[in-house]
Amino acid sequence: MITAQAVIQKKRDRETLTSSEISTFLRGYMSLQIADYQVAAWLMAVYLNGMTTDETLTLTREMRDSGTVLNLSSIPGKKIDKHSTGGVGDKTSMMVTPIAAACGVTVPMITGRALGHTGGTLDKLESIPGFNAKPSPERIIEILKSTGAVIMGQTDDLAPADRRIYALRDVTATVESIPLITASILSKKLAEGIDGLVMDVKTGSGAFMPTLKAATSLSHSIVDVCRAMKTKIVVLITDMEQPLGRAIGNALEIRECIEFLNGRTPEDLETVTIALAAHMIRLGGQARSLDHASKLAYEAVSKGEAAKRFRHIIRAQGGDERVMDNPDLLPRAAHTEDFRAKTSGFVVRCDAKRLGLASNALGAGRYRVEDPVDLAVGIYLDKKVGDRVVKGDVLCRIHWNDEQRFSSAVRLIEEAYEIKNQRPRRRPLIHAVLKGQR
Repeated sequence: MITAQAVIQKKRDRETLTSSEISTFLRGYMSLQIADYQVAAWLMAVYLNGMTTDETLTLTREMRDSGTVLNLSSIPGKKIDKHSTGGVGDKTSMMVTPIAAACGVTVPMITGRALGHTGGTLDKLESIPGFNAKPSPERIIEILKSTGAVIMGQTDDLAPADRRIYALRDVTATVESIPLITASILSKKLAEGIDGLVMDVKTGSGAFMPTLKAATSLSHSIVDVCRAMKTKIVVLITDMEQPLGRAIGNALEIRECIEFLNGRTPEDLETVTIALAAHMIRLGGQARSLDHASKLAYEAVSKGEAAKRFRHIIRAQGGDERVMDNPDLLPRAAHTEDFRAKTSGFVVRCDAKRLGLASNALGAGRYRVEDPVDLAVGIYLDKKVGDRVVKGDVLCRIHWNDEQRFSSAVRLIEEAYEIKNQRPRRRPLIHAVLKGQR
């Protein structure tokens, strides 16, 4: 007989668990026969001792199958999703989705909310008046058939084991475990009934995986599990040493997305977005090669098809599509303050984590799930790493509503920027690409 104590002890002693042991343990937890404190002990054992690929695969399957798996068989064509491990100013989901959909790919995208110093796609989308981030399963099918894409939150019956386990990880200091991260991400994604996945694993100060070594380990783990589950996978390891694009904060980032889709965008945001969209288009079978897919992605933006598709997505999910023509309909902060350079030279550091924390301090993010979010506040970066500045130049603009929060944010922004006499060496935007094999 498989008991919870035996499973905990075996993982504590660095032994490999069988599929039956993992399945019995997870199912016992979901049926309330195994207590939170027992799962917490097991999570710590996994955190300390790791898991094999086969163990991670079984855990992912069990978490996926703990609830409803979407049946998208009534929708023709390949279903491809994209997921990011999170960062500061990372708004690519709102752009790759309409680009890929405009190129003939069906995109059922499940995404999340802000937590810690990283932003959340759902919070950003909810800054669009009326936007419904949790359509019913029936409505999801309707939206996918009519627009080719939906951007939604995790429903209550989608991978419920992940929600319960993540809540325990959050309070037991076991979040940063590669097998647990892999199972958490993929159980949700594979419950969508997708054919392929493009992953954006961030690395740098503002990333969940701050070192390239950790990001690479996570990427290999995701590739191995997807390959075993016969799901096409491409992982891009991208840079998060400084924020992506220029806007940080919910409504500010939606405004930047609209500008991007209308042809105005910072170079770094365009590079990463087009790369992700191209891989989605290629996996979706809509292009002969990656170069062809990149060309299609560029054309979808330049010809206005991606902007038109984003408008359709907003409308289908109950949002006010007029924001596409008039971004001033988005929430706006009561005050804007310029943060200026105190010396001349080159920006050598524009630290993503500190700027993310500063945005949170203004009220744009949350530290606990129940924290309220101010959709209007945030930071707009005028200068980034490598830019020449003269004393008094505006480094960034702070959008704020609360004076006490503003003061806290300024201290963090002061720590985030560093100016020196010599221009710094540029970090690559895309560190590596993994395509289902090592």
